[in-house]
This record gives sequence, structure tokens and C-alpha cells, in this order.
Amino acid sequence: MSRPSFSDLPAVFPDWSPYPDLESAARAYLRDPDIALDAMAGVLRGQSVLGFTLERFVNDVNGVWQEVVVCDGTRLILWHGEDIPPEEAPPGSMTSSLRVVALSAVTEVGCRRRISRQPNGVARVDSVDVYLLLTSLDEANVAAEEAGSVIRHDALRFGKTLDDGGAGQIARLEEFARLVASLVGKPML
Repeated sequence: MSRPSFSDLPAVFPDWSPYPDLESAARAYLRDPDIALDAMAGVLRGQSVLGFTLERFVNDVNGVWQEVVVCDGTRLILWHGEDIPPEEAPPGSMTSSLRVVALSAVTEVGCRRRISRQPNGVARVDSVDVYLLLTSLDEANVAAEEAGSVIRHDALRFGKTLDDGGAGQIARLEEFARLVASLVGKPML
């Protein structure tokens, strides 16, 4: 009997979209919420969370990959955790990374929706792809500059589909994109 691939398995974690606050959503969705919340608390230091989005997936190579992105009105705080393959570290090892990006470094916000029309004529959003273009340069392309490659700006990318997250997470990601877009370009006080 062949083992099913991870994409054939049902979702391991429940939907986070019904939870309005970061802590509840992270505890419902992430495998390692305490690690994520502790790392982010050290940066937030009591600042209000205006919006957030969560992502996680499981793959055959690295196991669980988890991400939290928070907007506090002046910054984007990104946490991501990823399992380390057992041949590279003791079983159960993972990385925990934190990145902080000032909203003033976001130059563009894009949101692409894929919409299908059902037989009864009702339009339905099937997926959403969001990108935040940054002033920093994509590190992978900086080294290639000497070879004549095009220099590209760094970008943060997020996506949700009906199969990967469902309608609730699609709506929450769109809400997050609208929040960031409403703040980009405004003076930071």
C-alpha cells in the first residue's frame, strides 16, 4: 500500500479565520503557537495588533512550515517556523525566525483575486494572491547583478485558495491586504 502524499491528507489544523485576535487564531492553527507568540511579544511590547494573517503547510521534505504576519500600524512583524529535516538536526528540531519591516519600506500593495462564476451566475472568489513590494533589494538577485541580471525589489507574498485555507482565510487575507494598503504612504507619527 502506498503512503498518501501530504497534499492528499486532510488539514491537520482547524481554520483560524473565525478567531478575531492573534492569540486565539495562533493557538487554533499553529503547531507551535507559544514559540511564535513569545517571539512576537518581544517586538510588539504592548503595541496593538491591527491585523494579521497566518499560513502553514506540511511537506515531505521539511515537515511543518508556519508563518505569522502582524501589522501594528507602523511595522510588519513576520515570524516563521520551519522543521529541520532529521538528517540535518536531531528529530523535532526547528528554526524560528523573526523579521520586522517598517511600513514606510512598503512601496506597493497588490491583491489579485481569481473569481469564478457558478452555473447560477453567482461570482465566487476562488483564490487571492497578495504581494507587498519593499524598498529593499531581493538578495538572490543582488549577487547576480554582475552577471547582467535584472535587479528586483524584495517582496512579501501571501496566498490563499478554497483548497488551502477556504473562503474564511481568503477573506481574512484580503482584509489584511486592505489594512496594509490603507497605511502605506501615510505619514508615520
